[in-house]
Amino acid sequence: MPKVALFKQDGSQSGDLELNDSVFGIEPNNHVLHEAVVLQRASLRQGTHAVKNRSEVSGGGRKPWRQKGTGRARQGSIRSPQWVGGGVVFGPTPRSYSQKMPKKVRRLALKSALSTKVKESNLVVLDSISFEAPKTKDMVSMLNALNVDKKALIVTADNEEFVARSANNLQHVHVITVNQLNVLDLLMHDKLILTKEAAEKAGEVLG
Repeated sequence: MPKVALFKQDGSQSGDLELNDSVFGIEPNNHVLHEAVVLQRASLRQGTHAVKNRSEVSGGGRKPWRQKGTGRARQGSIRSPQWVGGGVVFGPTPRSYSQKMPKKVRRLALKSALSTKVKESNLVVLDSISFEAPKTKDMVSMLNALNVDKKALIVTADNEEFVARSANNLQHVHVITVNQLNVLDLLMHDKLILTKEAAEKAGEVLG
C-alpha cells in the first residue's frame, strides 16, 4: 500500500498515512484519462450557437422581379443565401456536446489521476484544515509552510466555507469537496492537497 507523510497545517509532519492501494496505487491508464478530459471539456460547451436559415430571416416574401424578360438571373427571394442579408446555409444550430462514459471507466479515470499524483510525489495529506475566519493571508501561510508554490487543488471531506473563501482571491488555488473530485481539476493543478478524512473517504468510495 502506498504510504505518504501526514502533515499538520503549520507544515510539521505528524506521522504517516497508508492509502488505499486500489485507488492511489494503480498503474495510470493514460487513454482513459484522455477520454475523461475530452468528455469534461465537451460538457463545458454551452452549444447555444445558432444562425438563421432562409426560412427564419425576416423579409423576402415577394419575388424580387419577374421570372423572364429582365435579362437578370432568376430570383425567388431576396433572403436566399446568395443575397446580402440572406439566410445561412449549413450554419451551426443549438446542440448538446455532452458525451457518455461508463461508470467503471469514470472511476478508473479518477483512480488513474489520483495514482498519478502519488507517483509524481505531488500529493500532500493534512490531518485537517480549519480557519477561524476567511483570510487569504492564512491560506498563503499554510501553502508556504507546505512548500506549495504551484497551482494547488485542495480537497476537503465536507464543505469548509472559511477554507473555500480564503482561497477565492488566489488564482492558482481551488477548493472542492471529495464528492466533487474530477479528472480535469486533478490534472490541471500541479499539487493535490487532501485532508486525511477526504483521502480515507475517496479510498472507501472509489475502492
